[in-house]
Amino acid sequence: MSDMERRKLGDMLLDAKLITKEQLEEGLALRGEGEGNDPIGEVLVNMGYLSEEGLARTLSKQLNTKYLSFEAGTLVIEFNQNLRKIVSEEFARKNKVLPLSKTSDTISVAMWNPLDFTIIDNLRRMLGKDVVVYCSTKKDILEGIRRLYVIQGPPTDANSYVTSFQSDEKASAAGRGETEKLKLRASEPPVIKLVNSIVHGAIEELASDIHIEPYEEGFDIRYRVDGLLYKIDAPPKDMYAPVVSRIKIMSRLDIAENRLPQDGGFMIKLDNRSVDFRVSTIPTIYGEKIVIRVLDKESMNFSLSSIGMSEENYLKVSDAIRKSYGLIFLTGPTGSGKTTTLYCILNEIKSPQKNVITIEDPVEYRIAGANQVQELPAIGLTFARGLRAFLRQDPDIIMVGEVRDFETAEMCVRSALIGRLVLSTLHTNDSVGAITRLVDLGVEPFLVSSSLVMVIAQRLIRRLCPNCKELITVDKTIVEKHSLEGAKIYGPKGCDLCRNRGFVGRLAIFEILIADKEIRDLIESKRDMAVIREALDKKGMKSLRYDAMDKVRQGLTSIDEAILATAEDA
Repeated sequence: MSDMERRKLGDMLLDAKLITKEQLEEGLALRGEGEGNDPIGEVLVNMGYLSEEGLARTLSKQLNTKYLSFEAGTLVIEFNQNLRKIVSEEFARKNKVLPLSKTSDTISVAMWNPLDFTIIDNLRRMLGKDVVVYCSTKKDILEGIRRLYVIQGPPTDANSYVTSFQSDEKASAAGRGETEKLKLRASEPPVIKLVNSIVHGAIEELASDIHIEPYEEGFDIRYRVDGLLYKIDAPPKDMYAPVVSRIKIMSRLDIAENRLPQDGGFMIKLDNRSVDFRVSTIPTIYGEKIVIRVLDKESMNFSLSSIGMSEENYLKVSDAIRKSYGLIFLTGPTGSGKTTTLYCILNEIKSPQKNVITIEDPVEYRIAGANQVQELPAIGLTFARGLRAFLRQDPDIIMVGEVRDFETAEMCVRSALIGRLVLSTLHTNDSVGAITRLVDLGVEPFLVSSSLVMVIAQRLIRRLCPNCKELITVDKTIVEKHSLEGAKIYGPKGCDLCRNRGFVGRLAIFEILIADKEIRDLIESKRDMAVIREALDKKGMKSLRYDAMDKVRQGLTSIDEAILATAEDA
């Protein structure tokens, strides 16, 4: 697209008051700094200045074509087998092109970037047909591709799965063993397509987990998005057993075993990237409950700046993690992002000159330049045993997934005292609680004081959607209580970009304890934790609540979200 065309689109966006002149200039500058391949409209969407719908509607006016959407009922897909054959799913996903219908002379498609004439020319040459282009949002394009290629029909039409499955059921299943029947049912095309739709839907929704839960009258499917569970349409209970069997086969689990918990996993390729899924099953009174952790490696950015760490906290952490020895702990409840922060730290300090070894349970993401070991308690490879072996491997940096017992804690302390930098996690509510936890595990206070460098307590809070967040009025007493005088306070609204949730993604809040000489002396003298907390407060340690409210001041989260995430820190 030429500069003239870019300016024309920019002028139209300005005329429609969808963006400001400053935002357009910032977008053009950012685009100029990159490789120059992204259209200015997509750059503005990625920056959060423009909604997908706003861009698609403007492009439709610029090109004098129609804007199509599922919500308006104008986006209609022709579920034609030949349509799926002539335009491959790989081509459709890669280029964000949704085939809609075809005649003997033309093919109609919806596109996210209708100004990419190379794609249009490729379609024209490949199919030998004229191409009729319509505009739509990326969200609707991907949803349409999911419907057309994965489930071949509307996702809410659960009964169609059952009808197709029952009509295709092989009579040869009769007389086979129950396990063989389960395998046969799980291999039926409708079941495969249904499981694929569940998995692909989770990726598109940016879900961290999929929950499949049986009940007396049916079963639920829920996605965890930004820490909260959202229910999606579930098929009838008749599909429960085939779905569970399919997932267990994909995860290399024993489909005949439904009385004991099992763990496994699988991987799929999507849009030229790999997505891992970690599967856990437990028996309930109505059947097996399955939780699938979604590990989208390509969507992860392991840098401290990307997780919400302020410049002040970054400088403190950056200084501590560059020490040649000592203990650094991450604390917080399950699901608070501790492991992600550990990976960010490793990415920050790894180098060809350092030997980095980790022991984890499980190894969730691969870090280039680190030697990662999976804990296997069943064969005796525990955190403590792994640590002993690591010390014979000449390590510079050691990461331990979690300190759960005295033996592991003792080995971490010993490793730190002999000149290794040791990173690990503890389950405590705040930074000072890490000291109590280590002593409770049996580590002598003088050893804790000699080895401890820093404790980072953290939580995750939801990030306000930058596209639709709105200024709100907050009660004066709340403003004064949290020292928010003069701050612009935003709340959630909801739009297409955030699926009407008002939030997109999460960021971390931190409380950072620096173990200087005064704090180490207090630990060694076995002073009460309240005394240590008071000393840290005098030194200016910012609490989790303070950091959360700082995110409110910056317009990154809502005040309700900040209060909820730090309720115990009030």
